[in-house]
Order: sequence, then structure tokens, then C-alpha cells
Amino acid sequence: MSNDDPQRPLLAHHYERYLVDQNISDYVQCVSSAYTVGSLERLAIVGDRGARRGAILALGRLADYRANMTLGRALVDSDRGVRTLAEHNILRLWMRIGTPSQRRQLLAINEHLEEKKYDRVAQLATALIQEVPWIAQAWYCRGKAFFQLGQHEAATRDCHQALEINAYHFQAASIMGQAYLLLENPVASLESFRRALRLNPSMEEVRVQVIHLQRSLKGK
Repeated sequence: MSNDDPQRPLLAHHYERYLVDQNISDYVQCVSSAYTVGSLERLAIVGDRGARRGAILALGRLADYRANMTLGRALVDSDRGVRTLAEHNILRLWMRIGTPSQRRQLLAINEHLEEKKYDRVAQLATALIQEVPWIAQAWYCRGKAFFQLGQHEAATRDCHQALEINAYHFQAASIMGQAYLLLENPVASLESFRRALRLNPSMEEVRVQVIHLQRSLKGK
């Protein structure tokens, strides 16, 4: 299909050019001048494969948390490329919520989490949760910190709360599964891992856990 096909969205052509030159800044500029976030969300659902991929990539740079449902649904798209892009870009949206100050706090929490400063993560996340309890990522970060600190019951509670706020938070479901496993509750662990896999079928490590637990429970 040529680039002159009037039936193809312009977005698909921009995405094809991006695949060649890998210039994300130019891509975002071109897309933002031609499409609204709402239009990109629509194309992420009804567009052809190239348009869906392009829309998800653009939404990861241009949208905020309000596009969470669109990217969450794209995690189970029929196209592997769309699923991969959705997994990467939805993580950006989860950090793009709240006021500028709250976003900076969330960024600091995430940086401490990457640096494995779990006590500091728990402290900062607690302060943010007290200020804005509707930010799922704060609950998840504290839950992961609690998990790493060996506080597994607290980890399950926080991850459950993250999922109550953000039903697409596959990371929270995965950590919850790991925590239940260490709490010697294989049934709850399996349920959590299955939930994570339903949300994000690309989580191969979780798939292995599901298979192992299913066999283990069947053997009992």
C-alpha cells in the first residue's frame, strides 16, 4: 500500500517514517500538529495495525492519565507490536497524574525505587498517599517497597488498593502474587498472577508462575 493511499490515516505514514529515522521528537511534533489526544485514542482502538501502533506511541508522549483505559485495553491487542508499545507507554501515563508538585513527588519516589532505597520510598509514598490517596502509582510504589522490605502483608494491601484505583495496574497484581506466595497462600497468589496475566498477557515470567502454581495445586 503506497503512502499516497487517501484511505490510510496520516498517522500511519508518520509512524512508518519514524521507524526509519527513529526521531521521536520529530514524530511527536508531526503527530501533535495533526491530531488531538482524543483522535489518537480513537485510532488506537479502530485503526489498522500501523495506525494503532502509531497512536499508542504518540499517546505515551502526549497524553496524561486520562488515556489509561485506552492503553490498558491495548495491552491485550491482537497485534504484538501494539501490546509491546502499550506496556512501555502506559508506565509513562501512570507517572503523569496530579499537580506538577505531585508529579515531581511521584518521580522522586520512582527514582528512589530504582535505586533500591526502599525505606525512603515507603516514607515519601506514605506522605503522597496522605495528600492524594487517589494516585494508584503511589500505592504501588509503597507496596513494592514493603515487599522488598519483607513486609508482605502490607505489600498485598497496598497493591490491592492500587488495583482498586487503577484496574489496569498489572505490576501491582504481579507484586501481590509474589507477596502471597511468600505468605504461603498459593491460592491467592495464583489468583493474583492470573489477574496480572489477564491485564498484560506479555508477562512471560508471570505465565511461568501461573503454570507452576496450577500444577502444584493440582498435585495436592
